[in-house]
Amino acid sequence: MTYVVTENCIKCKYMDCVEVCPVDCFYEGENFLVIHPDECIDCGVCEPECPAEAIKPDTEPGLEDWLKLNGEYAVKWPNVTVKRDALPEAKEFDGKPDKLALLSPNPGQGD
Repeated sequence: MTYVVTENCIKCKYMDCVEVCPVDCFYEGENFLVIHPDECIDCGVCEPECPAEAIKPDTEPGLEDWLKLNGEYAVKWPNVTVKRDALPEAKEFDGKPDKLALLSPNPGQGD
């Protein structure tokens, strides 16, 4: 099992999760975070820290595509271990459906 960052993180990118991860398995895109599925130790401490409730265990049904996306970008984007402010539009986009088309493939700044 691993944890997966899902659609609600897009254009929010709250970073409370990266601060608590004991194995630093978060990677940062321009407007989204991902968890490296091979580095996650399934401890679950990140899940309750996400204000957008965008982190889920991969055992939940329907997350196969998100697991694949997390794995794909985790090897392309820089590692991030330091919490920074959420995106300015986070409150506006938190809870909005159908945000996948807004996902930027560009890397974030990382540490």
